[in-house]
Amino acid sequence: MPVATPEELAAAARRVRLRDLDVVSTAGMGHIGGEFSVTDILVTLYLGVIDQGAGPDRDHVVLSKGHAAVALYATLAEAGLLPDADLDTFANPDSPLNGHPARTKLHAVEASTGPLGHGLPIGVGMAIAAELEGASRRTFVIVGDGELQEGSNWEAMMIAAHRNLDRLVLVVDRNGLQQGAPVADTSDLEPLADKFRAFGWAVAEVDGHDHRALREVLSSTPWEAGRPSAVIARTHKGHPVSFMSDNPGWHHRVPNADEVRLAREEIAAT
Repeated sequence: MPVATPEELAAAARRVRLRDLDVVSTAGMGHIGGEFSVTDILVTLYLGVIDQGAGPDRDHVVLSKGHAAVALYATLAEAGLLPDADLDTFANPDSPLNGHPARTKLHAVEASTGPLGHGLPIGVGMAIAAELEGASRRTFVIVGDGELQEGSNWEAMMIAAHRNLDRLVLVVDRNGLQQGAPVADTSDLEPLADKFRAFGWAVAEVDGHDHRALREVLSSTPWEAGRPSAVIARTHKGHPVSFMSDNPGWHHRVPNADEVRLAREEIAAT
């Protein structure tokens, strides 16, 4: 599959957000703020970076912030890995599209996630497995920044550096908000880049809504032999919708009909 250009990635991200908006509003549930902040990361990975083949060297993606499941499902549909019509079944009792991704329900889902702090330890295991197999695949793990307050992540980081897992890439959706408050009000993460480096990781910081920059930094991993890579992607919760952006109230809120109309207009204009 040809790698999408930054312009194509931007167009795909618009379609994913519009589809996400429809799915959440129809189902009456979802986490649209965090889904919109991570959309550009997911779209860039699936359409601009990873090998989507079925062989043993296929890159793996783990969405640790599993509450952003609709963004993942819509991205998988955009990438041709899930029938688009399946999105309309989200959260139905017999649907494979659960509120959190389930590996046993969807072939394209690499790991069942939802409980925060589990995705990176799973990714470390995947990276170790690839190393033992002699496979060249990379393992990408996407976490929310509030999720980094879970100690399991830092234990996983130590193991990853100790084992020189340079085919492991951690992407932090750094939107600065968790549930109803700023991350810094709960437990401040800064200086985050310095903490990663102290744990033995190579680090890059990037605008998490800039498709060209995201593609460049994610495609070039690993940056240092023997070191796992951490990408701190600065994002905005609810991006690019003005009344959602950086508003913690949109962590788990469903838009009404007027808000859906306004959001569609703003997304289409980006």
